[in-house]
Amino acid sequence: MRRILSAAAAATAALALVGGLAACSADPLADQYRAGDNKGYIAANGFQTQEIAPDQRGEPVVFSGTLDNGSTATSADYAGKVLVVNFWYATCGPCIVEAPRLEQAYQSFQGQDVAFLGVNTYDQPATALSFARDNDVSYSSLMAVSDAELKLAFADKTPINATPTTLVLDRQGRVAARVIGELPEASILEAMVQTVVAESA
Repeated sequence: MRRILSAAAAATAALALVGGLAACSADPLADQYRAGDNKGYIAANGFQTQEIAPDQRGEPVVFSGTLDNGSTATSADYAGKVLVVNFWYATCGPCIVEAPRLEQAYQSFQGQDVAFLGVNTYDQPATALSFARDNDVSYSSLMAVSDAELKLAFADKTPINATPTTLVLDRQGRVAARVIGELPEASILEAMVQTVVAESA
């Protein structure tokens, strides 16, 4: 299966995200897609979605890090919730375009056991906060530029080979779905999250 890249800038972004981590670890989602064991969609422009059946998911993602506001967040903070994790940085064109769609999806799940979390792979906190203000993003982001352990926590379970990439973690913290590339419509992510929300806790 050919490599999937979200846009011209995605190759550079991939290096910024995990360096060589993706190259030295297997990608279970891609393997499952090739085997036909999960639902998936690949568009001509490289946009890709993958959904993983509950009995095919790997181990929970265990992470901790510092948010853009200076506080700490860990995977334990989201126990029992469906967690959407979006990998981005401020000068990433597709990240800018998809930001309002992610916020729309976030708002649609208010009052439910669903949380959203960004992972900024390149910027300093001030830049991330400025981006959030300028693009009306109301959920926080972990700062990963100088946090190799945070990057590894995700790369070890599901190598991130393009930016933006969005993961949906189930209530046990396992990767249940992935969106590679710019999210074209909020409804696509909303449908994926709703599927995971509907699963038994």
